[in-house]
Amino acid sequence: MNKRILKNDFLQLEYSTDALRVTGLFAYDKPNMFADLSGENPVETPYGDFYFRGGHRLWHAPEAMPRTYIPDQKISITELSDGVLLEAAAEPGAGIRKRVEIHLAKDKASVILKHTLINDGLWAVELSPWTLTQFRLGGSAILPMPVGNSDPAGLLHNRQISLWPYTRINDPRVKWGDDFVLFKADAMLPPFKLGYFDSHGWLAYWLDGVLFRKTFDVHPGLPYPDNNCNAEVYCGDHFIELESLAPLVKLNPGCEVNHTETWDVFPDLNILPEKARQALG
Repeated sequence: MNKRILKNDFLQLEYSTDALRVTGLFAYDKPNMFADLSGENPVETPYGDFYFRGGHRLWHAPEAMPRTYIPDQKISITELSDGVLLEAAAEPGAGIRKRVEIHLAKDKASVILKHTLINDGLWAVELSPWTLTQFRLGGSAILPMPVGNSDPAGLLHNRQISLWPYTRINDPRVKWGDDFVLFKADAMLPPFKLGYFDSHGWLAYWLDGVLFRKTFDVHPGLPYPDNNCNAEVYCGDHFIELESLAPLVKLNPGCEVNHTETWDVFPDLNILPEKARQALG
């Protein structure tokens, strides 16, 4: 896979020129935080083979075969004053065109990624922009939980969690907490996936003494996929994935929908709330 680089004095990103992927994230003289899945077997679909490749990608939810796994399309690249615009051709069958606009800060380890889905098809499609970031194993994911009452009397639920069929509720890698759920990203099968409504609008991953945090907008009251999940974590035996989702929309032909993430990378845990730091030990 051919790659190009975006960098400042604090952070280096690698992106592919062959597929809509951010393949590398380097900070504080540490190795690439992202997983490299270039040697993985592809997923076979009626449209050809889909390759995970590793790193960061844009999908649209809800997940379905073959729609979700339509192979990567050729991309065009436009240089920006502070980043790059990557745009893929419309997907066959689905008719959805993907675009990722990347802006790298000048004075800190921070990146803004604007993800866009455009409907180039002939009919409306219900979907949600879904952004997935694959990391190397060995670290810990930090998932902030909703806290406090959701109604004045404290009678209604304030949390909901979605679990997938292969997920074990007693998976030893999970540390359940009231304020935070931690997940130790070790290789183990079966895989694990958890989704929930993240009212805080951030997820984090602690690896090799570096903290990655992605933040995103939260829209209470709007419908989300997967039983109202705007945040999900998946771990297999080769990577862990932090995922954020935008609300479900009915995207009419010729229309677009956006979902923005901000990535910040820190050399320590000081940015986290004290309870999260204590939970990590």
